[in-house]
Amino acid sequence: MPQALERAEGGWAWVVLLASMMTQGLTLGFPTCIGIFFTELQHEFQASNSETSWFPSILTAMLHAGGLGMCFSFQSTITVLGFYFTRRQAIANALASVGVSLGITLWPLLARYLLEDLGWRGTFLVFGGVFLHCCVCGAILRPVATSVPPETREGPPPPSKTPVPSCLAACGRAVQRHLAFDILWHNAGYRVFTLGVAWMILGFPLPHVFLVPYAMRHGVDEHRAALLISIIGFSNIFLRPMAGLVAGRQDFASHRKYLFSLAVLLNGLTNLVCVASADFRVLVGYCLVYSVSMSGVGALFFQVLMDVVPMDRFSRALGLCTVLESISILISPPLAGFLLDTTNNNFSYVFYMSSFFLISAALFMGGSFCALQKKEKQGRQAEAEAATREAAPQRTLTVEGTDGSEKRPCTEIMYVTSV
Repeated sequence: MPQALERAEGGWAWVVLLASMMTQGLTLGFPTCIGIFFTELQHEFQASNSETSWFPSILTAMLHAGGLGMCFSFQSTITVLGFYFTRRQAIANALASVGVSLGITLWPLLARYLLEDLGWRGTFLVFGGVFLHCCVCGAILRPVATSVPPETREGPPPPSKTPVPSCLAACGRAVQRHLAFDILWHNAGYRVFTLGVAWMILGFPLPHVFLVPYAMRHGVDEHRAALLISIIGFSNIFLRPMAGLVAGRQDFASHRKYLFSLAVLLNGLTNLVCVASADFRVLVGYCLVYSVSMSGVGALFFQVLMDVVPMDRFSRALGLCTVLESISILISPPLAGFLLDTTNNNFSYVFYMSSFFLISAALFMGGSFCALQKKEKQGRQAEAEAATREAAPQRTLTVEGTDGSEKRPCTEIMYVTSV
């Protein structure tokens, strides 16, 4: 059915892709500019690093956990792409994630410009008006046309005489219906991916939050420090489609999980560059190399998730994955802020922390996927051998005793070793 839907929608699928690109730029690209306001908020409220870190932590966590506007916006556009695209699904996801790159490029520059003229309060007011454009993108996501007749459903059951279930039981059923705990329990690939990503997120957002204050602390001008985040976003504009093209090739289809693990590993190793030097030219080189790994993570994340779970369960699987991500995001920046407070603002420990979580997550996912693939291959071989034994033809021979006794039937088993 999805292939027929892609043909039926025609060019409208690309309009939906454009809406998804813009929505991801407005929502997922926004938290990367929060580092611009870190020092300003810290001075405004006379707060410590760990206290100020709760601001980007809560914002990004709620973006992934659900219940609020930005989460509804980006999750719906990601899910609908799976219904509009099948054959070009990998490149569609990569092109949609280019919107994140555009957001990462433009949000810091806009934030720095508005912060000088309007202050952080006026800047946030302007940001609220910009976010209203998500409503326009949502209006474009019209229902997918289908020729399948609607399902016939039975009427509501008669009211029972049993007491009304408690609110807690109703909430439990709603959570079970909308979150993929059953998939997490039965699907080993989804379990490895979700747990690995949740561990990875403990280190992944830290450079976006602390790179700007780290550069400013080491004497880099405010505008040049904000430019570092824009360099990451601008590089991703070109790198993410390239990563999507590589991921979309048929010969890489079975290796996408390992490419994702490799991108996470490279991301963790790259963060160690900031420990070596805080010179602006070194940080520019860091941003360029960091963009390569970040583009791989961004382009492959949703595609790998679509590979490990069926498409009809993708929305539930994505929901549970982002909820677990939000827990990690809620913990990570305050933990890094506490580390800064206890080490007298030594940012090296923050980047060490980021590298540790990323590298360990990459090794866990890569090793687990390899073990699962080996186990699956052994299972297929065992099934093939069992099927061969069951299909082996039998012939009945008669054997006459040496003493002239009567003949006895003897079964000869002939194994087919090749076809």
